[in-house]
Amino acid sequence: MIAADEFLGPARDAGFDFYTGVPCSFLTPIINRVISDDAYDYVGAASEGEAVAIAAGAWLAGRGSAVMMQNSGLGNAVNPLTSLNYPFRIPAMMIVTWRGGPGLSDEPQHELMGGITPDLLDVIQVSKGDFPTRKEDVSAALGSAVATMNENGLPYAFIMQKGTMADEVLTAEAPSGQSGGYYEDRSSQGVPPTRYAALERLLGVLPHDAAVIATTGKSGRELFTIDDRPQHFYQVGSMGCAAAMGLGVALNRTRPVVVIDGDGAALMKLGSLATVGAYGAENLVHIVLDNGTYDSTGGQPTTSGGVNFAAVAAACGYVRSVTCDELSTFDAAVENALRLPGPHLVHMRIQPGSMKNLGRPNVPPHEVAQRFKTFLASG
Repeated sequence: MIAADEFLGPARDAGFDFYTGVPCSFLTPIINRVISDDAYDYVGAASEGEAVAIAAGAWLAGRGSAVMMQNSGLGNAVNPLTSLNYPFRIPAMMIVTWRGGPGLSDEPQHELMGGITPDLLDVIQVSKGDFPTRKEDVSAALGSAVATMNENGLPYAFIMQKGTMADEVLTAEAPSGQSGGYYEDRSSQGVPPTRYAALERLLGVLPHDAAVIATTGKSGRELFTIDDRPQHFYQVGSMGCAAAMGLGVALNRTRPVVVIDGDGAALMKLGSLATVGAYGAENLVHIVLDNGTYDSTGGQPTTSGGVNFAAVAAACGYVRSVTCDELSTFDAAVENALRLPGPHLVHMRIQPGSMKNLGRPNVPPHEVAQRFKTFLASG
């Protein structure tokens, strides 16, 4: 058994000082410590997949990031680990607990995952090692993890067993956020514009130093078609993770961070709105382009017709949220969001469909990540 600081101190020396995740009783000491100690930044996520995306954004912004989760939550993290971290070559130190591990009497819901945890990490090509249980083993374990991440550019998982860490007292409070922001509906109920037209107008009002993260699907493809810029990050997978990645960037950079989401993607991880609101990144502008369909897969309807994204965001603590359906009000809403402290959400209703013969980003994902990281570090 080791104390939390006996791991965290050497990990900080190795560059890991940004933590995010979802609690597990095995993780209680280390989570309590990073929450309570000002030497670390911690973001409590609504899901493990969201945590992976937050950590990815923090890494792009220059932080050494770590993700903590129970092995049951590894199932929630498989998608971003395989469709975000893998293609874009984004590393992260993971601490995954082993509920239902060898010789451990545990709850029935942990039986299957407990039996397959190491094999699952192998299948998704996440290198792994045992979490150190002795102080004298910590440096070597971290050295192996860092060397592996430097070699392959992918996450590395420490598997933590029960009773690894001594108890730690939680001495910090939950993030305060804002209880209810300003919401305005500026819809005209007329014919909404196309996504392409909305993206053109968006690029016309964004400052040159704004970082832009576009969700997977046709939002990123049309953005690339209009203009490919080093400050554009096109998520080609990890559906629903754009806002979480944007939060990871925005908390670690002062430049404007603009997230372009879709209604289907936003619905997939709607809990991210609560995380964004709670941690209150003032430079984050979250745009939801809502056409009521899964456009990339044939136009099947989403459930967004009964969802007021701006009102939800306001209830989650976004400072200001606006619903609109005209380009002029969209321009004004974005410009206002860029001018005032946020986070902000702009819910823009658009027409279904996209431009004909729409191409895809032809810049390899790992190059997109590296040039985006370089852009964030500049200026």
